[in-house]
Amino acid sequence: MKKYIILFLLLPLWFFSQKKMSKEEKEVQKFQKELNAEYLNPKETPLRGDNFKNFKGHPFFPFNAKYRITAEFVKSKDTQPFELPTSSGKTKMYQEYGKATFTLDGKPYTVTLYQSLDLIKQEKYKNYLFLPFRDATNEKETYGGGKYMDLTIPKGNTIVLDFNQSYHPFCAYNAYDYNCPIVPEENKLPVEIRAGVMYEDIYHH
Repeated sequence: MKKYIILFLLLPLWFFSQKKMSKEEKEVQKFQKELNAEYLNPKETPLRGDNFKNFKGHPFFPFNAKYRITAEFVKSKDTQPFELPTSSGKTKMYQEYGKATFTLDGKPYTVTLYQSLDLIKQEKYKNYLFLPFRDATNEKETYGGGKYMDLTIPKGNTIVLDFNQSYHPFCAYNAYDYNCPIVPEENKLPVEIRAGVMYEDIYHH
């Protein structure tokens, strides 16, 4: 009987000690799970040979709510399609869609969002926006060529930039089979973005 009383008394302590996970953190966990599943799927992964065989999952920065940012969004006017250079020396067609301005640690930054002119021909990608960026973690804890973020066209004048859901291009893991858009100069951030996927350069031999 005594052990049941002790258990009953300890249950509230256990309950309150459990961290309540926010909706935003659950979204990031879902992103991480889906990204790992993609790389573990032989039909979807960019990994080849031993890199695929040895892959167990991506390293991630711990979730940090400060890197989920509501930015001011301004749609660009009268922009023209342009050729964005890629890692292979080829180009891909993009068009500037808008700019997002946000504050991080008290300092303002602006990034440009693009649309892929190839992807928007597909129904499921017609509202897709592409944010390639670089930051001060590149070549240290993240890929030297920068990271990407997938977004959708916002309905109002704000857009959520969740850097916890940023990832590396396929060519970070397989430079032979993929050519990836190079981050434009205007999206190079002079600050550390310690969020999203981390990177160890074990894929290029």
